[in-house]
Amino acid sequence: MVQPLGNLFIVAAPSGAGKSSLINALLESAPQHNLLNPPELSVSHTTRQAREGEIDGVHYNFVSVDVFKQMIQQDAFYEHAEVFGNFYGTSKAAISDKLDQGVDVFLDIDWQGARQIKTISPEVISIFILPPSIAILEERLIGRGKDSADVIKKRMSQAKDEMSHAAEFDYILINDNFEETLKQLANIVLDKSLRADKQRTRNATLLETLL
Repeated sequence: MVQPLGNLFIVAAPSGAGKSSLINALLESAPQHNLLNPPELSVSHTTRQAREGEIDGVHYNFVSVDVFKQMIQQDAFYEHAEVFGNFYGTSKAAISDKLDQGVDVFLDIDWQGARQIKTISPEVISIFILPPSIAILEERLIGRGKDSADVIKKRMSQAKDEMSHAAEFDYILINDNFEETLKQLANIVLDKSLRADKQRTRNATLLETLL
């Protein structure tokens, strides 16, 4: 069986650690890092209503509750969860299509979702982003100016629980210096594209003449 060229990456982190910023920066700067596969962020399915400015198929795939439940029955999701009365899920078919096309797919999910996906796809590469300290994490949350003191306190409590699962991941990056952490993330992605099984798929004809 021919391996897909693309790799599936899970990136998890506590709120405020810089996970989304790192992923977005990598997507925007992929050519600068000489990545072999174009990276994309997975677009989840959700039953919640689209917010102002959100585009169906870009930010989320917005579906009805009935459609979502049908997809659950059809085993269409890698992982799914109900959050505050709304369903969210990661489509198996959508990701498989991207991987077969040679696209590296990033999943921005929590450690629980990571566990679910690893059960189905053990080859997935998991990365956990940590802040350099608890104090700096709190400073970043306060500095965003988005949350009340009560919400920040709740996020800090959740962060400690989330970080306790970091050792379950393949890689741990400490986001002290953003640019340096971005380079480390890019190096992991490039390294996985250079594995022997990927190169056999990418350069099959050449390798037949050399090996």
